[in-house]
Amino acid sequence: MRLTAKQLRRCAPATLGGALALLFASMTTSTTPTVAADTATRQPAATDSTAISRRNLSLTDADYEEVATELDIPVAAIRAVVDIEAGVKGDGFNPDGTPIINFDLTMFRQAARRRGINLSNCSSKHPVVFQPLNRRKYGSVQAAQYARLHAAMAIDSIAALEGTFWGMFQIGGFNWKLCGCNSVNEFVSLMQTSEREQLELFARFLRSRNLDRYIRDRQWAKFALRYNGPGYKKMRYDARMAAAFAKYSKE
Repeated sequence: MRLTAKQLRRCAPATLGGALALLFASMTTSTTPTVAADTATRQPAATDSTAISRRNLSLTDADYEEVATELDIPVAAIRAVVDIEAGVKGDGFNPDGTPIINFDLTMFRQAARRRGINLSNCSSKHPVVFQPLNRRKYGSVQAAQYARLHAAMAIDSIAALEGTFWGMFQIGGFNWKLCGCNSVNEFVSLMQTSEREQLELFARFLRSRNLDRYIRDRQWAKFALRYNGPGYKKMRYDARMAAAFAKYSKE
């Protein structure tokens, strides 16, 4: 089922359970990525086995080395970012083939404001968006994240996608232009394709903001400030980056 932008704004939030996929129509491009409703039970929404295999394809050492060479930074630095953003497993996807996400209410509010959307009356119609993440209700953190994303998409799909952090490098959807994309829909579509595409988006983002120079000079605090924001000190992103870099440099 493909929903028009008008229909999507009026639909109820997607519920978890069953093989449900929410297809949203492009508002600025012909790209129509698929967002999964249930990260715990459903299978990857793909048109053929090739798409499924690509989506679940993990990065290889060759992938890391190729992109690191292009950026003129050590492979250990890229692995360190993955370690911090996606955890030691370094997965860009959930077991069902959907990309890992983090729906951020603050970013969603900002994106909605940019689009002239008044959220004051939305909390009663779409409470899951504005309530704390409910892992117990949905069965897992990622299932709860997707529940919030789908509910937010029922308010405004573009603001919801821009207000979400995507993939193994946790790049905010609002950065789609800095990743070289023509729209947030294209950005999400690439995020859903493979970990290699997620790595390519990360590389474009670094080059767009000239962040590779801080990695090259091992200036972890300056990198963390620009990549993670001013809250990096509280989360010790710079110290954790340095430690992860040292760990992977020995391998």
